[in-house]
Amino acid sequence: MRAVTTLSVVVLASAGIGHAVVTSLDAGIARVDAFKDMKNRPRAGHGMNVLLVGTDARDRISESERRAYRLGGQPCHCTDTMMIVHISDDRERASVVSLPRDSYAEVPEHVDPATGRRHIPHPVKLNAAYAEGGPQLTIATVENMTHVKIDHYLEVDFTSFMKTVDVLGGVQVCTATPLKDSYTGLDLAPGTYTLNGGQALQYVRARHADGASDLGRMRRQQRFLAALIERATSSGVLLNPMRFRDVTRAVLGSVRADEGFGTDELLDLGRAMRNFSPSSSEFTTVPIGQLNFAVKGLGSTLKWDPAASGRLFQALRDDKPLSVEHPHRGPRPAPVEVDPRQVRVQVENGTGTAGLAKRIDAALATAGFATTRQPTTATVHNARRTVISYDPRWDRSARTLAAALPGSELRAVPGQGQLIKVTAGSDFKAVHQVRVEDPAKPEQAVLRGNEVICSASEGA
Repeated sequence: MRAVTTLSVVVLASAGIGHAVVTSLDAGIARVDAFKDMKNRPRAGHGMNVLLVGTDARDRISESERRAYRLGGQPCHCTDTMMIVHISDDRERASVVSLPRDSYAEVPEHVDPATGRRHIPHPVKLNAAYAEGGPQLTIATVENMTHVKIDHYLEVDFTSFMKTVDVLGGVQVCTATPLKDSYTGLDLAPGTYTLNGGQALQYVRARHADGASDLGRMRRQQRFLAALIERATSSGVLLNPMRFRDVTRAVLGSVRADEGFGTDELLDLGRAMRNFSPSSSEFTTVPIGQLNFAVKGLGSTLKWDPAASGRLFQALRDDKPLSVEHPHRGPRPAPVEVDPRQVRVQVENGTGTAGLAKRIDAALATAGFATTRQPTTATVHNARRTVISYDPRWDRSARTLAAALPGSELRAVPGQGQLIKVTAGSDFKAVHQVRVEDPAKPEQAVLRGNEVICSASEGA
């Protein structure tokens, strides 16, 4: 998840502001010999593939930040997040593929760098390859699983993530449903927010904010990366050498990169990507065939779908886009956990606008919700905000309904029963379409960056 900030180095380099500035930045990057003595590697395809790795290192986090953003746990010295970023050969597209950290993997035969002991191939969770053999074994394992040749390696930690977001002045995110995670301290009501570095770290680390666990977290990381790109490309960073220097110094201060990723690569890539924007990027997660694949000694793992993942990685090797642009399509339906046909809804009018409840009832029914088709009038007639009253036993259904009514207030009413009540307020604008998203099949959702950043209609 912290690896998302490293892509901003690529984006920010698009200013083409000069060899001297980039050379000074290059000098500040810590180097790692990530490809030393590697053999039997896949054939090179077209374009450039960067393995972005986020570790859980937190030794440079202050004590106050540890308390404020719930960073007091012990690091596992493993990869917390991993992404393959494919930059197309024409430098006009970036395809980002998230690799779940709990993926079932088999590390190839290797020599332990600390002891010199040779290990035979054996199964692990993907994030454990780093702890066992560092960047080299991580790259070898990913190449062995994907048959995609990795050209460059970039590694970041908590510190660079927080500094980058702060130096950009914060990054905007939006949510149609409440996001609350007691482990990270994340607590966002429906709406739009500009998050500082620490808050953004809570947002991308949260694994308990929805029922999708690590897969849901990866989707939020992808949306955050799109928002980060949008912020960097629209805030004048690319055209201001001083801001460019400040942002990239914040990122590169705690980045490790392979020895081949230097000044010339940054400049060449930067010049080619001057017109990069959120619409130039696309995001997905490797397709999962089995969510709870039990392995002795490892516990529950995620097993990739061999056919679907094979098609995905073939597209990367062939330098083909993962998504098809639909320029005339309306807003993308919001992903939800519960089929709207299972959500029973009673609509009542809390305003003086005649026919409002009937209009909302009809729109919700069109969106698939099981409305009563008998809208009523509330006892109050001056409600400013739309309220969704629900029994906590049906909280997942309430969140699904809230996704269709962004900005509405969720109000728990114990004992109310399965029927959820919507009291329409004067803030109502429209019912948004929703879709049930199967967390076991994230390949269904290849998203373009411009489809997931906040729009002007998603007010705070």
